[in-house]
Amino acid sequence: MSKFTPTFEIHVHGAVPLREEVTFEQIQDALRSVWVYAGARSLNEGADSFYEEEPGIRFDANDHVLQMCWTVKGEDDFRQALDEMCMALNDLTSSGAALEVTFYDAEFDEEDEQQGRDSRDDFLMLFVGPTPAAIMQVQRDLLVQDLVNLMERHFEASELADVVTEVDKLFSKRFESLVSSLEISRPPKGQGGGGSGHGGRRPRHLH
Repeated sequence: MSKFTPTFEIHVHGAVPLREEVTFEQIQDALRSVWVYAGARSLNEGADSFYEEEPGIRFDANDHVLQMCWTVKGEDDFRQALDEMCMALNDLTSSGAALEVTFYDAEFDEEDEQQGRDSRDDFLMLFVGPTPAAIMQVQRDLLVQDLVNLMERHFEASELADVVTEVDKLFSKRFESLVSSLEISRPPKGQGGGGSGHGGRRPRHLH
């Protein structure tokens, strides 16, 4: 991690369903890149969030779910740690899941906002799952949910069946292309489920 004052407060949020046989040691190894980035020597040491009111990183052994509501101070290079974490988590998951990651500009203050300056906040969605199909299913479900929520302002839910059908067609084409190429394209920086902080900061998750 940088020796200088961190540029961002980075919040990772989501719930990842894991296979029943997955152990804490496997989880610790899968998350190594993020807790090492935080300066910890183990997952237990690095599981607490920068903010005490946030649950941090917790493993629910009864429901076999990895819960993350965790903030760390860092730089843009934390994206590499996230990529490594997701690659490792894929092998432990029982189904697809989404993780929301928000980069809050730590140097942005009220004076900047009053003077109309833009923050460097950024937001992205990360997806994990046991197979590409499971990951695409989560992506599809989120897109349908977003579209329905938006369009229900103007149309009845019963009128949106054709929209959902067209979304399914798009994902079917993408999956067919994936099967042919055996690789998943990554969304551009700051995209894939949300916008950056410009024009209003993304609120923190409350519990």
